[in-house]
Amino acid sequence: MDAFTSIDGHSDSVGERAVIGILVASDRASSNEYQDEGGPAILQFLNEAIQSPLDVHYRCIPDAQERIESTMIELADEVGCHVIVTTGGTGPAERDVTPEATERVVERIMPGFGEQMRAISLQYTPTAILSRQTAGIRGSCLIFNLPGRPKSIRETIDEIWKAVPYCVDLIGGPYIDCNDEVCNAFRPKNARRR
Repeated sequence: MDAFTSIDGHSDSVGERAVIGILVASDRASSNEYQDEGGPAILQFLNEAIQSPLDVHYRCIPDAQERIESTMIELADEVGCHVIVTTGGTGPAERDVTPEATERVVERIMPGFGEQMRAISLQYTPTAILSRQTAGIRGSCLIFNLPGRPKSIRETIDEIWKAVPYCVDLIGGPYIDCNDEVCNAFRPKNARRR
């Protein structure tokens, strides 16, 4: 399943238009066995947390490593995403291959993202140590893996996103302006536009 959403952003935003990909890896959601809830949870966060205008590209595909890799490449290289957020396929099960796909596609690993996501999740569940979430950079695109459940997605992305806008700045992407009441993103004083 493919979908596209354009969000105008807030009139007082100092940000630039960003392109974000949401990639859901799920055999059952991609075959319509059940309705995807992870992608909408990410989109809801983006609507609440980002004041900049956004183009959001959504893909829901099976848990197949080659397909995940090719979709990440398409979103980064052809669509021009500045950030790709994935959900699903990060556990220890045989079909959980999103981290392997991410590592094959990125040029540089960003281990701090995975470390922090697991630390956040461990506050809520001891099984967070089973998660293999990772992150990396492909060109000027940041890719990171979130857990699969909507509640876990929000617990994680609400904290992780605080580092995303400045990371995007550093890799040559647009200035992403956030709603400080939802996500007080960190930038050094000399990198802020306000």
